[in-house]
Amino acid sequence: MAIVMLNDDNFEAEVLQAGGTVLVDFYADWCGPCKMQGPIIDALAAEVADVKFCKLNVDEAIDTAREYGVMSIPTIMIVKNGQVTFKEAGLMQKDELKELF
Repeated sequence: MAIVMLNDDNFEAEVLQAGGTVLVDFYADWCGPCKMQGPIIDALAAEVADVKFCKLNVDEAIDTAREYGVMSIPTIMIVKNGQVTFKEAGLMQKDELKELF
């Protein structure tokens, strides 16, 4: 499944109104740990069909990052049927992420 790139304008439609389970990876291009998290998210997206995978660059979507209290990156957020069920900062491994679904 393709990873959806988010911004302040499409966040609500792509995440909150999507239905089902959505993983959001809050990142920045300059962030070292984010560069390690990216390939893990990409691999997981290729394996898991019933979860929507999204990435949000915090430098380009400042309002959304602020609204969800993202203070450090990478931050992973899980949204199920429009409700945030998990949010944690720090690099997460594939097996840890799978347990969240």
